[in-house]
Amino acid sequence: MRIRFAVAILPLLSVLACAPTISGQAAESQVEATLTRLFDAMRTADGNAAAAIFHPEARLQSVSVQDGEPTLQTIPGSAFVEAIGTPRTQIWNERTWDLEIRVDGNLATAWMQYAFFLDDTFSHCGVNAVQLFRGDSGWQIIHVTDTRRTSPCSPPAD
Repeated sequence: MRIRFAVAILPLLSVLACAPTISGQAAESQVEATLTRLFDAMRTADGNAAAAIFHPEARLQSVSVQDGEPTLQTIPGSAFVEAIGTPRTQIWNERTWDLEIRVDGNLATAWMQYAFFLDDTFSHCGVNAVQLFRGDSGWQIIHVTDTRRTSPCSPPAD
């Protein structure tokens, strides 16, 4: 029985293994475009745009040092989306550089340095490590981990 099942499923597995997937530069460009839409949504306080970018099960974590001790803070992605869409007087401007993207099928990882500004006033900097999933809705963020510090920071000139 087990042999018949294995023989019966082999053609299906080979078809799935050969199914077309977007990889390489095209997928990396799509991931980068997703990240650009996130930072645009943050600047414009567009919660609807942010909601489309985050998978419903996404979460965010921040690594920092408080009172000399390493800390890890975790929030659901929905809380961050809500914060993005909350009306405010200051612009959240996250500038990124040194973007590295890796893609394997429907999973992507993006690593970048960033500096965060409220309007034109520097707030903090660090590294974003972002994981994305490609499903029926396209690329969506499933996890963000960032580091937060106030120095050393050296964002490139605009």
